[in-house]
Amino acid sequence: MNFLIKPLAAGLYFVATPIGAARDITLRGLDILATADLIAAEDTRTARKLMEIHGVPLNGRKVVAFHDHSGESAVARLISDIKGGKSVAYVSEAGTPLVADPGYELGCAAIAEGLDVISAPGPSAVLAALTVSGLPTDRFAFVGFLPAAKEQRKTEIASLRDVPFTLVFYESPKRVGEMLANLREVLGGDRQAVVCRELTKKFEEVSRGDLGGLADAFAGRQVKGEVVVLVGRAGAQDVADIDVTQALRDAMKTMRVKDAATVVAGALGLPRRQVYQIALGLGDEE
Repeated sequence: MNFLIKPLAAGLYFVATPIGAARDITLRGLDILATADLIAAEDTRTARKLMEIHGVPLNGRKVVAFHDHSGESAVARLISDIKGGKSVAYVSEAGTPLVADPGYELGCAAIAEGLDVISAPGPSAVLAALTVSGLPTDRFAFVGFLPAAKEQRKTEIASLRDVPFTLVFYESPKRVGEMLANLREVLGGDRQAVVCRELTKKFEEVSRGDLGGLADAFAGRQVKGEVVVLVGRAGAQDVADIDVTQALRDAMKTMRVKDAATVVAGALGLPRRQVYQIALGLGDEE
């Protein structure tokens, strides 16, 4: 393969890498990996393997580790290299750097020093999932990973209930069943949703339906691989016959007053302040 032979200008180059199929990397991404003075990677083994697959020679260049646990000294070393005239290519293990992946601190440090920061766009699980979901894509919100703790997760879901965008989440395969159950509990079982697993890989799977059906389908199921969950935008809901007080009493058995009010307000589509005042009254009674 012929690569760009013109040397890169000094700067930080964020290069998107495949989330599955190795051939999804862009030609420009390969050019940058072939010509950068230094390559920084979330996982050096994955980066070396990708370069080997595509015949990108290192020719004595270093591949250094940079990930979420790298400290300020690692950032300082890379910034020093760029200020010294080097081009540094950064790749996360898969997908686009900074999108639920490392690189933010490094990018901010480069910008603060007035250095060039360049994106070589490409694969992203967020965009791939939106493309195959069948849900509206004109407006979407990328939420990333929800909290692992159940009550914190439910509180955050409730805060997103009335967002008029398609919601995009990343989730651990070990927690996706519980997450879908929480989404159904807080958002209602009728909300349209999609679960994408192993996108662009051999065992790619896309499950579409409402939250009620998907929660049932994934309950107790052993799931493997990378998972993206999408939830359709909020719609109108009739809550005239719902007993807000009872919902609050149930929630307050396991949650603080403030959190219970947030979850119930989100689940019923009511103003949080109104529900919070009711919850305070119930707390006083008890």
